[in-house]
Amino acid sequence: MQHWMRLYFQLPLFIRLFSTVIVFMIFFGIIIHTIEPHNFPTLFDGIWWAFVTGATVGYGDYVPLSTAGKITAIFLILTGGGLVTFYMATLSAATVQHERNLSRGKVDFKGKEHIILIGWNERTRQLIEMMTENKCHEYIVLIDRSMKKLYENHSNVHFIHGDATMEETLNKANVKDAKTAIVTADPSKAEHEADQSVIHQLVSLKGHNSHLFIIAEVLTDKQKINAERAGADRVIRSNDFMSSLFYHELFHTDPGEPFQLLLDLLTSRQFHEEAVPTELEDQLVEDAVTYYLKKGSVVIGYRANQTAHFILEPSLPLTKVQTLILLIPLRT
Repeated sequence: MQHWMRLYFQLPLFIRLFSTVIVFMIFFGIIIHTIEPHNFPTLFDGIWWAFVTGATVGYGDYVPLSTAGKITAIFLILTGGGLVTFYMATLSAATVQHERNLSRGKVDFKGKEHIILIGWNERTRQLIEMMTENKCHEYIVLIDRSMKKLYENHSNVHFIHGDATMEETLNKANVKDAKTAIVTADPSKAEHEADQSVIHQLVSLKGHNSHLFIIAEVLTDKQKINAERAGADRVIRSNDFMSSLFYHELFHTDPGEPFQLLLDLLTSRQFHEEAVPTELEDQLVEDAVTYYLKKGSVVIGYRANQTAHFILEPSLPLTKVQTLILLIPLRT
């Protein structure tokens, strides 16, 4: 008996309350059916009456008429009614607590094939918004240790509060079943320190899931090779990119806006590189341009001798081209 009591109290509170309510209602249902078999002809009728009475609903379809039956009803109301009320209050409190823990990043993620974003900043916020606007269906798990609560409401974002280098945090984010991770540099740290933190996180992610495809952001060019050695499949040097944008803004001579044009391009198209189709192998670059225009894509360059060229030579034979560089519709 002591063994079963120990097992009972080891169960979660919700399970214990639910099972206790069920046992109590069945117990009183059996008693009332035994005392008044004419008014409660079946055992189920007795159990139904116990639940209705214990929940204080009182439909009145079954009513005890004998003194013993009424005494049983009194005990049911005193014990079962309070138990059901306590169960409902506990269930409500548990729901509220779960919602609070969810927003505070304390609930484990159980899904698979998700995208992991490390670091809450303006870049990750805008990325989430872009994915939402383009109706991307991938689930996002956001890991951040500085943010105490996820204030923005996104149905496809699950927040995990913690350090992305800690095993406990990676387990909560279910990194072993993720498909892609994006590691962003912390803008509040010095450049060298931010890059070192990114590399540390890369090592932790790859150690947890060796097949994980990782995109990493570094701030200094000299840390690119270290990020690749640590396991990054793609390395984005954000400072280099921003410097190029500044250069274009400074020295462009036409009335266009390079930054806005590039932003519009990247939100509607994506870069793609593929081998020359077999049906074009004996033709020219100008034929490839026409071929892809009909498919809704644009040839912007080609790769030859491992070098990318963006000045198209219409008469160049495609036999000298390794791959074509395209702008294709953004995947949604």
